[in-house]
Amino acid sequence: MNVACSILPMGGEAPTFWGAGRGSDNASMAQGKRISSEIGGDALQTIRDLGAAAKLARSKSGEGQAAAAARLGVHVQTIARIESGEPGVAVGHVLGMLALYGVSLRLQPPEA
Repeated sequence: MNVACSILPMGGEAPTFWGAGRGSDNASMAQGKRISSEIGGDALQTIRDLGAAAKLARSKSGEGQAAAAARLGVHVQTIARIESGEPGVAVGHVLGMLALYGVSLRLQPPEA
């Protein structure tokens, strides 16, 4: 099942759609700890895209990874793992980092 994910930045800019219909090399992305090599390419691409959105939002804010880690209450390595799109990072950490920088998500169910 494919689910499109809109990443909505602060400021009312048009949403960017991630994860729908894009493939990826599962073997290269399933390097994260505790992640199945059976995870779909679309899901892995969405994870990468969420990490890229988190990195962009943090960079635009002028904060470094250490500041983001302190605000989120995690180790700086967790921030690096989020931003690199590692699939083994807890979803709460990813969503928490996005929320810190005013980025929200809107999930869209697949079209019938």
